[in-house]
Amino acid sequence: MSTQEPKPLMLIGGELVAGDRELAVINPATGEPFTTVACASAEQVSAAVQAAEQAFTTWSRTTIEHRREVLIRIAETVEANATELARLTTSEQGKPFPIAIGEAMFLAQFIRYFAALPLEPEVVEDSAERHAIAYRRPLGVVAAIIPWNMPVSMLGTKLPAALLAGNTVVVKPAGTTPTATLRFGELIADLVPPGVVNVVADDNDLGDVLTGHPGVRKVSFTGSTPTGKHILGNSAASLKRVTLELGGNDAGIVLDDADPKAVAPGIFMGSFFNSGQICVALKRLYVHESIHDELVAELIALAENMVVGDGFAEGTMLGPVQNARQFDRVRELLEDSRRAGRIVTGGETSGPGYFLRPTIVCDVTDGDRIVDEEQFGPILPVVKYSDVDDAIRRSNASPFGLGGSVWSSDPERAAEVASRLECGTVWINKHGELAANVPFGGAKASGIGTELGARALDEMTQLQVVSAVPKPAAAPVG
Repeated sequence: MSTQEPKPLMLIGGELVAGDRELAVINPATGEPFTTVACASAEQVSAAVQAAEQAFTTWSRTTIEHRREVLIRIAETVEANATELARLTTSEQGKPFPIAIGEAMFLAQFIRYFAALPLEPEVVEDSAERHAIAYRRPLGVVAAIIPWNMPVSMLGTKLPAALLAGNTVVVKPAGTTPTATLRFGELIADLVPPGVVNVVADDNDLGDVLTGHPGVRKVSFTGSTPTGKHILGNSAASLKRVTLELGGNDAGIVLDDADPKAVAPGIFMGSFFNSGQICVALKRLYVHESIHDELVAELIALAENMVVGDGFAEGTMLGPVQNARQFDRVRELLEDSRRAGRIVTGGETSGPGYFLRPTIVCDVTDGDRIVDEEQFGPILPVVKYSDVDDAIRRSNASPFGLGGSVWSSDPERAAEVASRLECGTVWINKHGELAANVPFGGAKASGIGTELGARALDEMTQLQVVSAVPKPAAAPVG
């Protein structure tokens, strides 16, 4: 996208508006700006919330059938414009273009899933004493804050459930990846009533304005744990509902009966997909000493066959780290890993973009930064263990608890180990798989609440119980 093309605008109250300032968006494959976009002022963020408040009065009273129809039209629009959204995503996020197209299609899939969910009242009791019915009512304005690693598909974990429930939404993408989200707002501007969906962009400096606004009734955030803690505190004054999908330092445990050749591809992609920039990426791998060397050799072979480059280049398998700040952090952990352990493959950075080849580090252990901290980049530490109970203990020692995985040829043994891991999702012989109908959420410092699945729809609602005195079966005698 050249700077001569129309610059994406914000959607506020049904109008496409320029920002009070402009934001340069960096292409991580070049390290240079590729466009500028509209960037909000604090007053414009407040205006978006106010527009959503006004629209809520009418939108919340529409039928669920109508809201389903609107969601389906949005999904169809995403599908019809998937190539354009993918082009913008690759330009601003760096991932390979075919994967960016897949991300847009995931958004459409998530929207279609939520559009089909029921939201029926539940009869809790129907007796001589009482007739109690539980309803799920909309909350009001939902602030949906989107991360930079999956800027399009993560819309699907927030927006459709909020809209189906009858809420209105203010979407705020990350400051380094606003372009595709703003374009999404432009595409759907005529599909929703004014104010039902608003899209604003900032330079990562107006989050407090949005999450602290008294008109916002719920915040749905995906991002780092420190930011999630800040949002939780900022939301406390008005007791906003929150769903926080936060950081993880996901552990994988490879049991001694695993076949290294069979499990290596799944482990590799579980760690390095999207260049390791996924909250549920496999970020530390505990391997039994009896198969450690063989599995590491398999992972090295896979890493050395990866084509790292510009996401638009044919054959690219892994793109760059998304932004300069994260690239600096990954390089810092890389240098610490050189001192603490042994880099067996990768470790080379290159520019002018933010490129790092997939890197595997051995001879490290708990207490080393690369094991204890979430790297959120293309580095995998491999830790040797001899006792599975010890591996479980070390996996659980982290303050995080988003995901984990167990790799084994024995399903029953793997399931027993999985039951002892302290995390929201445990995969067996796979890692990081998400599906629209499967609930997803973190334990410990990895989050609050649930995204995806029917439970996510519940979290976009307020439970209201109507308990009535039942009508007498017959007229009283006397």
